[in-house]
Amino acid sequence: MGYNIGVRLVDEFLAKSNVSRCVDFKETAEVIAKVGFKMFLGVTASVSNWDAEGTACSIILEDNPLVDFVELPDTCQGLYYCNILSGVIRGALEMVSMKTEVTWLRDMLRGDDAFELQVKLLKQVPEEYPYKDDE
Repeated sequence: MGYNIGVRLVDEFLAKSNVSRCVDFKETAEVIAKVGFKMFLGVTASVSNWDAEGTACSIILEDNPLVDFVELPDTCQGLYYCNILSGVIRGALEMVSMKTEVTWLRDMLRGDDAFELQVKLLKQVPEEYPYKDDE
């Protein structure tokens, strides 16, 4: 859910943000948290809990405008209401050659103290150009 939104949203982000090419996954995660969330949701997030290889981290949101005025009924406690955000991030990163897995670790609608997404880099896809340069 949200994957196709991310695929399209990355074009707008790159056109309007004036962000230069990210060097590695750590810088990419920081740009998503500080610039992307601010641009599209009006909130900033923090990046923490990096693994030793630098391929997995947590993006923590203190505030999430998607859940204003939302209460989950008891019958829907297994639902991750904001799962669309994980799809958006996965789709956007795939468009910039990063295959990722994005999962929710904590959700305030389920009684946790913050919203926390885990972003795990599965592989860096090499860029392919459709045409060879003229030699």
